[in-house]
Amino acid sequence: MAQLVKLQDYVSRYEKDIYQYPSRFVRLKNIQWKSMRRDWERYQGRKVLRQELIEEIETGQGPVTLAGRLKSWFFRHKEEEWPDEFAVNEAFLGVNEVAAAETIDDLRRFFLSELFAFQMKWASSTSQETSYVDRKYFYDELLKLLLQGLPDSFLLMYKPVMQLKSAPVELELILLTPTEVWCLTFLEKEDQSVFIGSRDRFWIKRNGEKSSRVLSPLLTISRAEAVLKAVFQQAELDFPIKKAVISRNGFIDYPEAPASLEVIDSRRFLPWFQRLQGTPSPLKTAQLRAAKALLQSTQTTSTIRPEWERHEGSWLYHTIKEEEEE
Repeated sequence: MAQLVKLQDYVSRYEKDIYQYPSRFVRLKNIQWKSMRRDWERYQGRKVLRQELIEEIETGQGPVTLAGRLKSWFFRHKEEEWPDEFAVNEAFLGVNEVAAAETIDDLRRFFLSELFAFQMKWASSTSQETSYVDRKYFYDELLKLLLQGLPDSFLLMYKPVMQLKSAPVELELILLTPTEVWCLTFLEKEDQSVFIGSRDRFWIKRNGEKSSRVLSPLLTISRAEAVLKAVFQQAELDFPIKKAVISRNGFIDYPEAPASLEVIDSRRFLPWFQRLQGTPSPLKTAQLRAAKALLQSTQTTSTIRPEWERHEGSWLYHTIKEEEEE
């Protein structure tokens, strides 16, 4: 699962320490998945034993054999152990519906859904600050697709607001892989729409017999590339930049596209996405340096948490401060 390091202008834990939180997220995710899967497998075993005992009783046999008595003992103790062990999941994600998963695929989908909510928390709050999140992002299908479909080592900046000398500039999608950074812009219109590209300010969109003009995505993506180049140059970084215009549900006709631009429509999106998914490389130092430089150039709007103001003079405040300074 890719990591959401910046969302809009919300405060992010990653901007506080980009070298610490990516590896911490991967570690917590792996620990939680193993714990949740273990609990689910134990619960499935308990259901099987329960069904076998019911069948034995219904047939008049009952747990009279040694095997039956062992099953009865095992079943009874699993009933007692389940709530305490299950609390591990509740502490991390607030989850108590694991038992509802019928298959391992159901469990994995549920886990990713809960992990998405956890990511949103990390992308909008720290131990001291919080930002007010637009609820639309919790239902953003594209955001979920990118986070849930890409590897842990990918870092995503979703519609970040960059603070430049002149004025704040909102970009679209910045995706940092271990070896390069992608500037992405998506053309998400009606299904089967055809976009006719050119170097003009506007492109033509056709859907059936209807035709209209849309602002050229080259303007957005060129602005993003210029911002990234300026940030990397100031930080003295040499990190490859790639650009792509993507339409997942339509077609792009742009035969004269610049060689530096990837044009990815519905015919090419799945192979391109699968190629990214197949990138097994771990987090790289150059990648984290690039992410740090970009995060330091973003705008952040946040407020101090009320509970932090109340406890600023307490031992808890100083304990957390000491941990963050280590």
